[in-house]
Amino acid sequence: MTHTTTIVDRIAMGLSGALILLGVVVMGMLEVLAGPPYGAAPTTNDAGEIVATPMIDPTLRTGLVIAGILVLAVWGAYKLATPVVEDRTQNTTGAAHN
Repeated sequence: MTHTTTIVDRIAMGLSGALILLGVVVMGMLEVLAGPPYGAAPTTNDAGEIVATPMIDPTLRTGLVIAGILVLAVWGAYKLATPVVEDRTQNTTGAAHN
């Protein structure tokens, strides 16, 4: 069996990887560069007033990562649904290729 990647495979791998990296690495670095607070919840004082919020909304970051995982899931379903074409060529001696 040969292992080849089609254009659909390359697009799915690239898109899912880009979405996950954007949500985790790029936006994480932006949060670190912006400074505290680093948590997903806003920081409050003793009176309950919000004194600091994260630079990037955590739901946006989570949504990008989930979108990347969904692309991988759809790609996996596509790979399961498409039939595998086996190479049945023979060499000059009549034995099948490995």
